[in-house]
Amino acid sequence: MKSLFLFLTLLLTDVIIVPAQNVDILSGVKIKLRDGFQLNATIYKPHEQKEPLPVIFTLTPYISDTYHPRGMYFGDHGYVFAIVDVRGRGSSEGIFDPFMQEAKDGYDIVEWLAAQNYCNGKVTMWGGSYAGYDQWATAKELPPHLKTIVPVAAVAPGVDFPMFYNIGYPYTIQWLTFTNEKTGNDNLFDDSKFWISKFSERYNRDLPFTSLDSLVGNPNKTFQKWTSHPLVDDYIKKMRPNSSQYAKMDIPILTITGCYDGDQPGALAHYTEFMQLASASAKNSHYLIIGPWDHAGTRTPKKEVGGLIFGDSCLLDMNDLHRQWYNYTLKDSTKPAFLRNKVAYYVTNKDKWKYTASLEEIGKEKQIFYLNSANDSHSDVLHSAFLQSGLPLTNIPCEYIYDPLEKSYGLLELKPSKDYLTDQAYAYYLGNRGVIYHSAPFDKETEVSGFFELNAYIEADVKDIDVEADIYEIKADGSSVLLTNYTIRARYRDNLEIETLLKPGEINLFHFNRFTFISRVIEKGSRLRLILSSPNSIYIQKNYCSGGVIASETAKDSHKAHVKIYNDSKHPSALYVPVVNN
Repeated sequence: MKSLFLFLTLLLTDVIIVPAQNVDILSGVKIKLRDGFQLNATIYKPHEQKEPLPVIFTLTPYISDTYHPRGMYFGDHGYVFAIVDVRGRGSSEGIFDPFMQEAKDGYDIVEWLAAQNYCNGKVTMWGGSYAGYDQWATAKELPPHLKTIVPVAAVAPGVDFPMFYNIGYPYTIQWLTFTNEKTGNDNLFDDSKFWISKFSERYNRDLPFTSLDSLVGNPNKTFQKWTSHPLVDDYIKKMRPNSSQYAKMDIPILTITGCYDGDQPGALAHYTEFMQLASASAKNSHYLIIGPWDHAGTRTPKKEVGGLIFGDSCLLDMNDLHRQWYNYTLKDSTKPAFLRNKVAYYVTNKDKWKYTASLEEIGKEKQIFYLNSANDSHSDVLHSAFLQSGLPLTNIPCEYIYDPLEKSYGLLELKPSKDYLTDQAYAYYLGNRGVIYHSAPFDKETEVSGFFELNAYIEADVKDIDVEADIYEIKADGSSVLLTNYTIRARYRDNLEIETLLKPGEINLFHFNRFTFISRVIEKGSRLRLILSSPNSIYIQKNYCSGGVIASETAKDSHKAHVKIYNDSKHPSALYVPVVNN
């Protein structure tokens, strides 16, 4: 008994001497919206707060507990931090209708927080991905007390979600299952074996894309609604700010994304539209950071992504950078020292940050490589077609075959490669399913930063097809680094809002102008590799080339496609490489 008493005394003593946290938490706070529904919030406040402070909030479908560490950090650094469950998730009332509710709800949250006695009337937002999107959605409503936003890896509906430039992908149902009903579903979402098995089953059985929700055990009205809107129509447009709304925004903004961020297209779509439409003063208050990160790394940077290892300077302290930005915009402090100019970007293999006044300045000089054929060896990794500086003299097109019913590539995807940026399995597997081009070795180091472009003159004997362009650096030792890629669905080749089917046998210009941003120094002795093919993957909505409703297509709709890529003086297919000379 005495020993037990001593043990309890020591235990209690240990508890007593632990320093008290400097943060107080208010759980289960209810925020009443204009339509009477209540959202659940968890509020983090500095311990024994003496005066009203600016409030930071994140509006999340991922359940408030997910962001507890962020709340503790900002509560300990002079801010009130609120984590708010979106409508219909966690302990919030209502039904979750993704992308359709955050704008007005965000406005109401801003104004409710501004009226609380712990707030000094200045409100801002924090968050990435969906919580980056809903910062733009809230800002378009112009709530008077929203003083700045920091959208990180922000989704842009109609660009990268729920389809990727009008190409559907199965991840949408994985995400909808993650955010299904009220509870957190993290373990199910992270069960890659389950999702690969279901995506593979649909792929191998040639089931329609519309069946995927039932196949995974989650019949879902939102999934069905999304698949019924395959292009950028009025339904999709309602999810994002329109031109007049971008033009009216006039608050400081810090946009953050990464070279390997899956939502880089969305983040930069918001950024570029704002910069085209906003006032001069608003544009002057918008800063952009592009790091070497993947999607998660935009909030918690890592040194390794997909088989590439970066230097120490990529490891920005994102909490501290946010804190400095909030101090600058909400507390009249100095601008963060890291923001030396309007745009900061990281050269991925030099451990170096560079700065420019605008995104357009990066890689505005283009080095042109014309595509040229090489007899019958253009599908061979070691004896490919050419990327050359002069116009080709030949008029022999390169050719490949796309068969939607050919399933062998799906076998490569059963075990996803951890080193997906350096893996060459796809190139060596390709065969006559695509065309491979190589440049001559570079005679000096060359910084390639910005956006690639490709003009490809293509003929196909089907009404529709997806064409993917992948660009790599191939080092002198034969190793490979993926730089960027982009896929065009032929029916939307000219306009994401208008469908125009192919006429079989007709040559069309495919303008690949939506490659992701990349910054890398091509080594002396390295070559560029360009692969043109048609994706046949478990991870996309398969195009069966019929010209019909793709989401409903099955094997019976399949058409084998014969594709020709022209490279003559009348059809000068060319790759435009963004080069930086300083």
